Amino acid sequence: MKTFFIKWYKWEYWPFWFFYIPIYFYWLWLSLKARSLFFFTASNPLMELGGLMNYSKSNILKEINPYFLPKIVYLESQEDRQRVLELLEKAQISFPLVAKPDIGERGKSVRKIDHKNALQNYLTNTTGIVILQEFINFPLEFGVLYYRFPNEPSGYISSIVQKGFLTVTGDGESTILELLEKHDRGQLYTENLTELYPKLLETQPQAGEEVLIEPIGNHSRGTVFLNANHLINQNLVQVFDKISEPIKGFSFGRYDFKVSSLEDLYAGKNIKIMELNGVNSEPAHIYDPKMPIWKAYRDLLRHWNTIYQVSTRNHKELKTPYSSIKKGFSFVFPKKSK
Repeated sequence: MKTFFIKWYKWEYWPFWFFYIPIYFYWLWLSLKARSLFFFTASNPLMELGGLMNYSKSNILKEINPYFLPKIVYLESQEDRQRVLELLEKAQISFPLVAKPDIGERGKSVRKIDHKNALQNYLTNTTGIVILQEFINFPLEFGVLYYRFPNEPSGYISSIVQKGFLTVTGDGESTILELLEKHDRGQLYTENLTELYPKLLETQPQAGEEVLIEPIGNHSRGTVFLNANHLINQNLVQVFDKISEPIKGFSFGRYDFKVSSLEDLYAGKNIKIMELNGVNSEPAHIYDPKMPIWKAYRDLLRHWNTIYQVSTRNHKELKTPYSSIKKGFSFVFPKKSK
């Protein structure tokens, strides 16, 4: 009951569909102005539905300069799965590594894999293309929301979120599970974490020992999102102009990445991009626990107005088509194969 009331008292934990109810009405208004329900698809012709859902992560990663990527192996066939260890060795990727499905949102089925048996188990329980990435141990992880208007020399950054990973500090007596049950944030995720890391949660850390529980930086897995918009400056915009310029068909989205330091971030080095998302990207700084709900809605409305502006200008100036209603709905509601 305690966790139930916490989740409803603190809006950052509200179900996505519920929190977004006011935004649905604004999206309908923007659709009327653009004369297209799927106006947002013109923001990123590189991605299916502009990156709203069910788009290929691998297709996008392959367009990014490898300098800004971790080492990656794409398992695109059954043959690739069978020779996965050989492919990892060739790519110089060792354990631990990160495995994720090619299609999926909100951290679904993303796992840190510590050894080959765990990898084989993961592949046995997944279908479709799988992406294996070198695990990057840089101390800082951010999400930067970047957009660019057509025929303009530089883009804009409208949001930066810094990710704080879920950790507990040992008292010399309690197990990690017991520590999580007393943790303001951790208690909300014990059921999911018990399923993911049963052995870890049974261990008893020493007094003062800090233990990282979840290495995947996703809000649904206990990561706290912190408003880092104070880091935005023209120098940072230039870094992401350089990263984004070669990616044809991309105008709007969020880079999720790790970096070794703030100095390196502004210098455009030691940046490793895990994902680039499209119009499904949120200005994730709004989920900062200190963010008032009215400011969160204000920023979300500005966010969708930016998507509208980018999309309609791409449509007008670059002749980028909007997706048709038939194609859009067929993608949102695909027919199940018999």
